[in-house]
Amino acid sequence: MDVSTFALFALTTLVVVATPGPAAITITAQGASDGFLRAQYGIIGIASANAIYFVLSATGIAALIIASNLLFSVIKWVGVAYLAYIGITAILSKTGGLTVEPGPPAQSKALYTKGFIVEFANPKALLYFAAILPQFLNVSAPIGPQILTMGVTTLILDITIYSVYAGLGQTIARSGVKPWVLRGFNGIAGGALLFAAFKMARVTN
Repeated sequence: MDVSTFALFALTTLVVVATPGPAAITITAQGASDGFLRAQYGIIGIASANAIYFVLSATGIAALIIASNLLFSVIKWVGVAYLAYIGITAILSKTGGLTVEPGPPAQSKALYTKGFIVEFANPKALLYFAAILPQFLNVSAPIGPQILTMGVTTLILDITIYSVYAGLGQTIARSGVKPWVLRGFNGIAGGALLFAAFKMARVTN
């Protein structure tokens, strides 16, 4: 995997992780009610679910790509369509204000479990990796190190971005987030996803 391909993968994953969704809302709420540090349990739960989805998506993908150029093309265009879809959805989103209230600290296990279930119950993570992962792989180079690199990168981005949401929740626990802030963020994230879809459409095997 060359530097430009890795950078595009990291940017795409960064935007997908940072786009507000159930996991981000959950961690923001945990940051508000339980504090930044304890919200890390929920973040680890989310990262664990994504790690499972990543492994499930990566298993067997390399062999399928090497065996079929047609399959690579099909998966690539499915990935492009999926990115374009979530990009447009983000731009058109009419997200309301996010209100979180501080409360009694939850058990560490409960925080972890909630983060894990929220993410694992969301099939978009599996769909994302299954549709996007193959087109970043260089089949002429060893596949294992590339998958490991992308997996570790995804884990780091999960922890980093959701930590920001946890800090946000702790900071604005009783004030809430204005609707126009989330709408503006969604617009920027959606535009970035559409750009990533355009770039991916130009990727060849």
